[in-house]
Amino acid sequence: MKSDEVDKIIEEALAQSRHSHSKRQLSRERIALIRKILNTIFIIGVISTFVVYFAIPDNKMLFFSIGFGSLIIKIIEFIIRFAL
Repeated sequence: MKSDEVDKIIEEALAQSRHSHSKRQLSRERIALIRKILNTIFIIGVISTFVVYFAIPDNKMLFFSIGFGSLIIKIIEFIIRFAL
């Protein structure tokens, strides 16, 4: 093999490495954005749960629905954090 051929192979390998690294970075950024959105929804749900508990104490069904909905959102975020 000539040195030109070796240089070309090395350049191609480096280009592939950069491309795959940028794809992984983009995927991580998307996952981070999804997690931030889910956490924001969870926090809004928790605050809503407290407001419903004190503002409408007779409506337990609404209180439990919002509370469990918030927990489900948090569990989904938790799974995304450790699975992906």
